[in-house]
Amino acid sequence: MLALEMFRSIPRFAAAKVSGGRMPGLLVGPMAPLRLVTRDEPAVRRPGWAQVRPLLSGICGSDLGAITGQTSLYFSALVSMPFVPGHEIVGELAQDCEDLPRGTRVVVDPVLACAARGVEPCEPCRTGRTNLCNHVTVGHLSPGLQTGFCQDTGGGWGERLTVHRSQLHVVPDALSDERAVLVEPLACAVQLARRAQVPAGGSVLVSGAGAVGLFAVLALRELTDAGRITVIAKHGRQAELARAFGASDVAAPDEAMRAVRRTTRALRVAPQGLPAPAARLSSASEMLLGGVDVAIDAVGSTSSLDTVLRSTKAGGRVVLSGMPAGADLSPAWFRELEVAGTYASAGDAFEVAIGLAGRAPMDGVVGGRYPLHRWREALDHAQSAGRLGAVKVCFDVRSRA
Repeated sequence: MLALEMFRSIPRFAAAKVSGGRMPGLLVGPMAPLRLVTRDEPAVRRPGWAQVRPLLSGICGSDLGAITGQTSLYFSALVSMPFVPGHEIVGELAQDCEDLPRGTRVVVDPVLACAARGVEPCEPCRTGRTNLCNHVTVGHLSPGLQTGFCQDTGGGWGERLTVHRSQLHVVPDALSDERAVLVEPLACAVQLARRAQVPAGGSVLVSGAGAVGLFAVLALRELTDAGRITVIAKHGRQAELARAFGASDVAAPDEAMRAVRRTTRALRVAPQGLPAPAARLSSASEMLLGGVDVAIDAVGSTSSLDTVLRSTKAGGRVVLSGMPAGADLSPAWFRELEVAGTYASAGDAFEVAIGLAGRAPMDGVVGGRYPLHRWREALDHAQSAGRLGAVKVCFDVRSRA
């Protein structure tokens, strides 16, 4: 089968880490630890496993982070190489899988938890929190926190992958492939909305208006009693979608603090003794006394995390949804903030997400579809999606055009 394969190459990872974020052309050129290969179809020959033929597979920020070397070494023990990336998948069963006949259209919950690994359930899995599984490196599979990071299962960036029945959710006939491929990131947004614990009428700041931030806004509006939701968006199309998904206010990054002050009547204070370049950057040189009840970092950059920490009221809650970078945690200590992570999804999140995908204004959210052999163009598009007016870029695995 044809597949994109991520492989271990210390020189390429080092080069990608240094230059990938600054020079996107190198991300998809000779420095990328990624290659298009012909390889054997993955197969796990145990009960409950079956092959899936991907139709569309999304390109996620975590995929780009791995390719550019921006992912923390914390995760190095939780993957097995070489692996085929791709965990946002809509596909068709290539063979029967227990109660599901061949040809059933499905979306995949990528977490490789205890049921998939054939081990006794750990405490999180017993209580339905499979996203927190303690056994993602053991059992009859190689290490891999998710499908798309495990060498045994394959991933959505290939013509076949293998999945366990516990990972499968049937797609309704009325739901298009373009909407179905968004179900996995929407399920993550459902998890985020639940973790946010927004009080009734509470104010929320969402830093970032890529797919993670936009879907967070949608889920917050659908599933919580949030009051004002302020979104930080860099680009015009992102701002439009943020409002369509339920944002009360949208601000550019350099207006973020002013927007929160305006809506919460917080008091602005500016640290003293900053060098002149830092003092000119308002987002880096001010903080609020007061602020929003809940702030969500949907980017994972140092500047985004700084912004949410500095604009949350004392005793408020900060939710890390983007894979986090380093930041000054002084506000978390001084203001007694609750800092919560949110990873993947659990419980009925996929069922809720399928409903959201069917009724939300999702037309046009998938802004680019590429066959596997045009992977360089696809990743370049995904890396610049916000600037180019796209939210989600996908591989059309069926296409050879």
